[in-house]
Amino acid sequence: MNLSEIKSKEIMPGYHGKLVHAETMSWVFWDVEKEAEVPEHHHHHEQIMHVVEGRFEFTLDGKTNVYTPGDVVIIPSNTPHSGKALTPCTLMDIFCPVRDEYK
Repeated sequence: MNLSEIKSKEIMPGYHGKLVHAETMSWVFWDVEKEAEVPEHHHHHEQIMHVVEGRFEFTLDGKTNVYTPGDVVIIPSNTPHSGKALTPCTLMDIFCPVRDEYK
């Protein structure tokens, strides 16, 4: 498969994702609009976030940091987190197990 052939879905306002699902994980390639926010939430999935481009403000378990290209954040299962794109961003998220609701 090639990312250019995967149709983007707007999963939440301002978050446009190309989704790849394996048997036990999901990989999401996000194009995020400036100022788009993800409200605080948690889920049973483990998650790894990677900032490819832009500046992304991210709060994990009550601690807020600004992440830039090359930064990686590990988000444990059931840990509260939220985020906001300070600039247009390109992000990658990996979830385990599969995010069935993203299919």
